[in-house]
Amino acid sequence: MSTLQETKNKILTSTVFENWVNASPRVNAFADTIKDAAQAFTAQGIPTTKHEEWKYTNVTKLATTDFQISANNNTLKKVDVKEMKVTADAVIVVLENGVFNKEASSLEALPKGIHIGSIHDMLDNAAVKKHFLQHADYKTEPFVALNTATFSDAVCIIADANVEMETPIHLMMVNTCDELSAYIPVRILVVADKNASIHVVETFESFSHTNSIFVNAVSEVVLAENAKVNYVKMQDDPGNTTHINYHRVAMARDSYQHLTTLSLGRGLIRNNLNIRLGDVNGTAYLNGLTVARSKQTVDHHTAVDHAMPHCYSSELYKNLIDDQAQGVFNGKIFVRKDAQKTNAFQSNKNLLLSDDATMNAKPQLEIFADDVKCSHGATTGQLDDESLFYLRARGIGEDAARALLNHAFAAEVMEGIAHEGVKEKMLELLNEKLK
Repeated sequence: MSTLQETKNKILTSTVFENWVNASPRVNAFADTIKDAAQAFTAQGIPTTKHEEWKYTNVTKLATTDFQISANNNTLKKVDVKEMKVTADAVIVVLENGVFNKEASSLEALPKGIHIGSIHDMLDNAAVKKHFLQHADYKTEPFVALNTATFSDAVCIIADANVEMETPIHLMMVNTCDELSAYIPVRILVVADKNASIHVVETFESFSHTNSIFVNAVSEVVLAENAKVNYVKMQDDPGNTTHINYHRVAMARDSYQHLTTLSLGRGLIRNNLNIRLGDVNGTAYLNGLTVARSKQTVDHHTAVDHAMPHCYSSELYKNLIDDQAQGVFNGKIFVRKDAQKTNAFQSNKNLLLSDDATMNAKPQLEIFADDVKCSHGATTGQLDDESLFYLRARGIGEDAARALLNHAFAAEVMEGIAHEGVKEKMLELLNEKLK
């Protein structure tokens, strides 16, 4: 068992961090990158609210908590996770405390051309060799550096050229740690080769009762020419969780990706969603929904990089903020000099459900091309009194009326989920949260 300890300046000393890194089982093929990432994190440290990108999200407690890395003993079986399936036919991929659990996973129905497994078993795969640890930038992102330095396993999902899989792949991240304060690094690689098409759903479940949980997740998603990836992140973490998520998508020509992020739990959540349209005719959709309550903070930072011409992107992020909770949306669109004929749109809409709720929105455009169509906007308000009165006048109680209006506001985000079974499950979860 190894421990993440604080120093007086709240940044890990190189000696302590080196011991911590070396104490965990390593992937020898990437030893140099792991050591480089450890040095990068030591240099950067845990960001504070003095950092512009972390101005409204305080994670400094992570530097003062003695997190323990789990011993990574897989204990779950198929029966333990069967009821958590997002759809009845989903292929289940279980990461128990960040480690691939083959015994609990259900990979029997995988079609030919879909490869799923631990990084330890897929080092010879050409796509893994080319893309693993190559897209998420640990030089500038401290939590990517921390993840890269400390992961002991990763799940790889590879779709060969021309393979189409309609059945969703359910990435189920499960915490079973017994430690007082548990640190869980999660690493995921998804590669869709030329003309491939897949659906991926990512969830987090906790079976433990630890005092504090720190989930540090990094996903690298790579789309080759004309590939298509529909990805859903559903975050329903317990209140004792800090969930830092970095999702990096690299897109080739004519590729299509749709990412929906649903933040419905009670913990502190920070999503860093970074899309690069690296060739012509790419299409990217980013939708997000937050339901925040108590004193929770949910922070969405998006960056869509239009590097080449004739690409399209659309963002829709909605927040329902109640009690003393805080929502944050920081959305950036970059249109590079060569990215002519770009269409890029961004919308952030927020409802404050109490007088103490707060929302900080910062939509941004940086345009260096002249033949483009781009727009962005943010609105923040409360439930419409006339709509509420209309429903009350028809015999609907106030609580039910508010729930209906909240649902109508939120449901638009769900419309882009391509798989009908997954969409139905997400709407069911939303209804439970809005009761």
